[in-house]
Amino acid sequence: MTQVLDRPLESRQDPAAPARAARRRAALEWVAVHSLGIAAALFFTLPFVFVFLTSLMSDTQALSRDLVPHTWEWGNYRKVFDTPGFLTWWRNTLVYAGLGTALTVVSSLPVAYALAKFRFRGRNLLLMLVISMMMLPPQVVVIPMYLFWAKQLDLSGTLWPLIVPMAFGDAFSVFLLRQFLMTVPNEYVDAAKVDGCGDLRTLLRVIVPMAKPGIAAVALFQFFYAWNDYFGPQIYASENSGAWTLSYGLESFKGMHHTDWNLTMAATVLVMAPVILVFFFAQKAFVEGVTLTGVKG
Repeated sequence: MTQVLDRPLESRQDPAAPARAARRRAALEWVAVHSLGIAAALFFTLPFVFVFLTSLMSDTQALSRDLVPHTWEWGNYRKVFDTPGFLTWWRNTLVYAGLGTALTVVSSLPVAYALAKFRFRGRNLLLMLVISMMMLPPQVVVIPMYLFWAKQLDLSGTLWPLIVPMAFGDAFSVFLLRQFLMTVPNEYVDAAKVDGCGDLRTLLRVIVPMAKPGIAAVALFQFFYAWNDYFGPQIYASENSGAWTLSYGLESFKGMHHTDWNLTMAATVLVMAPVILVFFFAQKAFVEGVTLTGVKG
């Protein structure tokens, strides 16, 4: 009887109070532990939310201090698509990013396989050469490359000077794939050769299925680079509006609609959306590929 009287009044009135208090305490502990992560998530997410909400405002409200649209102007996206040249920029970007990504993966994978699994004289020297190419800024060679593509091959005003070099490999992609292939046990390669597989068949039948996370990481890196590339199209395609990409055309769009911030934000959302969707659906393979590249050197 004395123990019952010593309990708090709330506990005597509601037997479920201790369970609720425990859940409340657990929730507060979770918030305290993850507060830094929540703050970082809000820091990176709120700008995207602001851009999206502004894209759905009217032209007058976009210039005000309002943060939420009074009326949801979904027609802004149709106006963006109706802008002359926007669909052409979209098509050019898909060709540049898609074809460039495929060429980079196909050309870089055999080189990475040779550097990871073959034993030959000068292999370490070639690896150091690949790493040194990663340290070379593209602006250093832009003048001779432009003279070669524009003056010798007369390909200025097109995206081919940006796409064709990807068929000869990329230093960063080669290095990333090589680091991933180092994690593949050599016993699989030896077993394939014992069964009569040549080097090419071993690469296609054994290495490629096991290297899918690394290949996905390289493909995503290259796709993001090509999709967001502004420097390359500005150098080679600026003189021909029919060869502009979304990143370069967006600058022209902003100039045409410098007071229509709602349309500018709608165009920005359309440019960002494919990249966000691709990363959202492929993030598992991307993170796994990037993580495993550092397991073995």
